Order: sequence, then C-alpha cells, then structure tokens
Amino acid sequence: MDRRIFVEKRPIFDIESPKIYDEIKTINADAGVKVYNIYDIFGVPDEDFRKVVHTTFADPVTDILHEENPATGRFFATEFLPGQFDQRADSAEECISLLTDTEDAIVRSGRLIEFFNIDDAELQKIKELLINKVESREKDLSILEIPEQAQPLEVPVYEGFKDLTEGQLKIFFNEHSFALDFDDLLHIQQYFKQEDRNPTETELKVLDTYWSDHCRHTTFETALTDIKFEGDFKETLENIFSDYLEKRKELGREARPISLMDLATVCGRYFSKNGRLDNLVISDEINACTVAIEAEYDGKKEPWYLLFKNETHNHPTEIEPFGGASTCLGGAIRDPLSGRSYVFQAMRLSGAADVLEPVEETLPGKLPQRRITREAANGYSSYGNQIGLATTQVSEIYHEGYRAKRMEVGFVAGAVPVSWVRREKPVSGDAVIILGGATGRDGVGGATGSSKEQDETSIKTLSTEVQKGNAVEERKIQRLFRNPEVTRLIKKSNDFGAGGVSVAVGEIADSLDVNLDVLPLKYDGLNGTELAISESQERMAVVIDPKDREHFIELCRAENINAVQVATVTNTGRMQMFWRGEKIVDLSRDFLDTNGCRKSQNVEVSHLENAEMQTPEFSRESFIDAL
Repeated sequence: MDRRIFVEKRPIFDIESPKIYDEIKTINADAGVKVYNIYDIFGVPDEDFRKVVHTTFADPVTDILHEENPATGRFFATEFLPGQFDQRADSAEECISLLTDTEDAIVRSGRLIEFFNIDDAELQKIKELLINKVESREKDLSILEIPEQAQPLEVPVYEGFKDLTEGQLKIFFNEHSFALDFDDLLHIQQYFKQEDRNPTETELKVLDTYWSDHCRHTTFETALTDIKFEGDFKETLENIFSDYLEKRKELGREARPISLMDLATVCGRYFSKNGRLDNLVISDEINACTVAIEAEYDGKKEPWYLLFKNETHNHPTEIEPFGGASTCLGGAIRDPLSGRSYVFQAMRLSGAADVLEPVEETLPGKLPQRRITREAANGYSSYGNQIGLATTQVSEIYHEGYRAKRMEVGFVAGAVPVSWVRREKPVSGDAVIILGGATGRDGVGGATGSSKEQDETSIKTLSTEVQKGNAVEERKIQRLFRNPEVTRLIKKSNDFGAGGVSVAVGEIADSLDVNLDVLPLKYDGLNGTELAISESQERMAVVIDPKDREHFIELCRAENINAVQVATVTNTGRMQMFWRGEKIVDLSRDFLDTNGCRKSQNVEVSHLENAEMQTPEFSRESFIDAL
C-alpha cells in the first residue's frame, strides 16, 4: 500500500520551526511557523507499516503522527529535486529493510511548512527565500506516486565532428557549453582526425572533465611569459623572482615553463634536493601530502605516515551551502583515506560577506549571505558529527570581497603505520574495484561547473552539479581501512571526487577496460555518459591482485560496504569504457596526458598598495586577541 504521513515534533522538541522563523522574521516579525516532516511510503504492506511506523518515522515520545495534511494556515511543501541524495529517505528505507521482510520499499521525504499571520505576498517572498532551486522544489501534495524513470537513450556519436570547419566548430563549441577552451576543442578534433572517426558524447564529456581546471589545475599550470614588475615594490619583487630563477636553474628546470604551480612548488623541490625534506614520501599516489615520521604507540616507537590535505569547495557551497560544506569535509577526508590513513583532525576556514545584509540586497542569482553562512556551518558540522571527526580550528572571515564568491576551505590530517601500506604499480590483469556509495546523477558536471565563470542565471541551472554527502557510508570505509588485512591487499588507491569514474579510475592505471554496467545505482535511468562522470560521493577505487579479489570483496561485505570490480588493467595504452556492450570511450593515454593545450599569459605586476607595518604592543589583551 502507498501512503503519505506527516510527522510533527512536540513543542518541547521542536527545533526546526524556530530556525525557520529566524530566517523569515525580516519579512514578517509577527509570523508563526510550524514544520512537519513528510514521508511518502511505497511498497510497504499494512502489517509491516505497523511494525516500523513508531520506530522509524514517528517516536510517540517526541512526535505526533498525522495521516492527513494537518496545516490549517497558509503553507507550502518542499522536496529534493529528482536525482538528489535524500539521506532521511535512504535511512528510512534501510530501517524498513532491517525490521521487516520488505526489501523493495521506497521512501520519499519532504517538509510541510505552515505559517500564521502572513499574507499571500509574504508567503511568496518566503518561498523564494527558503526554496533553493538548485537542490529542491515545491512539492505537489495532490500527487502520491513514484515518477517513472525514463529509459536511457544510446550514447550518440557526433557525426561529422572531425570534418567541421573552424567556423562550424566554433558554433559547436558555443552550443555545448564546454569548460575547456576553444583551442582545446581544436586539439581534440585533430586527435579524432588522426583516429579517423568521430567522438561519442561520452568522450567529449570525459575530456571536458579530465582536462578541467578543477582536475588538472590549468590556471596554475598556465605558462607565464614576459614577466615585468613596476611600482613601489619593484626592486623587492625582482630580487625574490631572481632567487626563484636561481633555484630553477639549480634544479635543472629552466626548460620548463614558469607557472604559478612551479612558483608554489620550487622551494619544496629545492629543499628535497638539498636533503632538507628527506621525510617527504613521493609516490604515484598524490592525493594527500605524506610525511614519514616516528610515532610512539603503546610505549614503542615505530614508523608511521602522517598525511594532510586541504580542499576548497567555494563553488559547491555558493550554490548549495549545506551539501557544499559537508562534501568539502567528506572530500578532504577521502584523500588521506585513500592513502590508507585514519583521519583524526580537521580545520575549517571560510569567508563570507555581510551576514546581516537585508535579503532584498542579495545579488541577482545568489543566495543570501546569511543563509549561505548558516547552512554551510550546519552542513560541515553535520558531516563531522556523523563521521566522528574533531575540528580543532574553526574560523570565518567577513569581507565584502566574498560577496562575489564564497570561500570554503577544509583541512584534515591522518596517520597510518608504514607496515599497513603497500604501494605497487598496477600490471595487466589487475582488478580495479569500486567500493562505497552507489552512483546517481548528483555531481554530474561538478568539476566542469566549478571551472566555469558563473553568472546570475547559474543558480537556476546547476542542479545536477550539487553533491550530497553520506557521512555514514564514508565512516564504513574508514572502519574498513582500519583493518591491516584490508590495506595490505591494496596495491594502489584513488578516491572518487571530481570527474567520477572517468578520473578516479582513469588515473589509477595507464591502460584500462572499464565496465560501466556493473556500477551499483541509486536509481535506474542513468545513461553511459552520466555513469562515466557522476560525482556521487563516498566512493573509492582500489587496485587488487586478481587472486585477492574475492577475499577483498568479502572483507568489504563484512563492513556492509558494496564492492564490485569495475575495471581491468590492460597493456593497450588506452582507456576504454563499455556500456550496454558498446564501447563509448576509447582514448589513448598519450592523448589524455596532454591535458589539452597549454595556456600562456603575459604578466605585469604594475601596482601594489603601500603596506603599513603595524606592530601592536604586546600585552595580555593583545595575546588573547591573537589566540
């Protein structure tokens, strides 16, 4: 039987209604608010529903259950957009499965928000404030059904692509909203001319993702030419730059382009060459900085790896603050986790404009600063609390410059005994196993979206780029990697972040055959392109010796983690992806590793404002302020 229920918190336990009031009081300070959780429940027989209703949906001590819409005032209901991960519904489905024999129950959740002492115009303003169209929509309470998933169409081939004139290719470029530049598309066309075939949709999407600024740091790798310094600090800057050039010469890097990346890493390379970074661990796994240390454990000193990583999630947090900030932490954790370490500490640094700014003054296409700041804090703390991570430094900077773009930075540190870590180069025949969460449309285009410029219409068109975290799933992977029997089976590991399968699996070995049909799905209806580039969270790719594959999968199942072999390492020098028995990606490693066309930029530092040196007098008060 299909049913809809409404769950109201008893007044003493109701914390959501006051939160909503706090959001809308600038519209009407005399308004009243009442929030109800909505559950649409499908495929659960009456007998089973009676078993779960008061354990899963409504606790009689804290909740009041309604089988009909209880709202009497003005109201509206909200729900996640199709394809967005709904943790509340997911948890309910798992509880039903555990408590009954019903394996195919489906739950959809939403919220009913009832208002008092407001008029229709104010209700419309409140809707615009509370419904973020990137992730949610108004729910139609007259409908109780599961929308049918359309069957995915075959992946199209762009016939005639290799023969397009430059003018025609420019039109094609503008029509498809690529994150890459036009010269990159010319480079791609030349490749397919040499291959004597036209690309599939998936191949162009994979290249757009694989070569995006987010994945390949093209801005930082841009070649800087004709560098000049002017202004009050000309001599100082020229001396610093000369020192940089001397270090490049000593390192034998003069033939390489000068870039922001080279500027950022030259000192590390210099110290390493001169024996001052001997404890820096260099390997093919570059997801997190790794330092060899001597740790004392149970009174004994033993070799450990200390790993740390920082991650920015400015763009995702700008468009969907809760999910953006939560996956900032989740994504940062997965990097050292892929190095088999246990993450034990975190730090959060964020930047916002005036959070007291009236909603009416919000920039077009932006969410209010107050809402971004609050929901981002809730998202970060929600993920951290669920996974059990201590964030020992939290700081938010307020500056008008962050009105244009939110800053959201996460930092984590982890550690693992050296004896637990095995690092080997994948060889032909090795199995690539994906473990963790299922694949959905969430995050499709996230890497390319964060590499594009945003405008006032962006917030209305970026729903598939939103990422939703599932901290419970990632916590299971953490538990799995706390078992040395597991970590010693892993030859190489890569976490799923930007670019999904195309990057996480595509980077793990030079030659691969990838079977997209075996990916565990959140729901039906995904096509081959979506499967290749989805950025669904809490997934990990590992390389395992074929003889260890079944044992590794059994160890994953013991932690209630889904694990399947998604790819096989080959020796063809190509990354190939198959869907429904058809080859939808066939790209040479040499071409992939060009990372597109190298960019170049002339540089002139022409003006720097005079810096005022301020040395405050040391006192107890100034010391406490500094802390």
